[in-house]
Amino acid sequence: MKSLNKIFLIGLPGSGKTTLGKELAKALHIPFFDLDAEIERTQVMTIPEIFKQKGEDYFRQQESSVLKEFCSSTESFVLATGGGAPCFFDNMKSINQAGTSIFLDVPAKEITRRIKSQQLGKRPLFANTPREALKDQIEFMRSSRISFYRQAHFVFSGADITVKGIVEKVKTENLG
Repeated sequence: MKSLNKIFLIGLPGSGKTTLGKELAKALHIPFFDLDAEIERTQVMTIPEIFKQKGEDYFRQQESSVLKEFCSSTESFVLATGGGAPCFFDNMKSINQAGTSIFLDVPAKEITRRIKSQQLGKRPLFANTPREALKDQIEFMRSSRISFYRQAHFVFSGADITVKGIVEKVKTENLG
């Protein structure tokens, strides 16, 4: 199997980028990184703390900077981006030029179910959203971001996206 270079997973918060990314990296024998975790490491604070202390604009600048470091890397990896990462500072263009982008298009109903089982405070864009309005917020977010997400090289849709399905697609497209 030849080197896969760089695989970027994109999609809404709660779409499974980190969960699937870890499994995908393991299956492909390449390192996994989570963009939010890398930002937290470089900023020495959590994403909610960054939003609270420095604001979303500052966070987006840091996100773009760390993402572009990955784009310029010569190493192979799977990267779970933040849900908004493709939507700012021409990041989607950088992602597509640097490697293979995969959009995990999970229905809003399923994302709502997943996020409701978590602490919303860990997700700054949903922290102040009442639980009964969560699905509407997710649908609005999807509608405002879908034009970026649809630029991905591959789209996997549904509530049950599997690593096996992604690996098979990557191999049949001669990327693996």
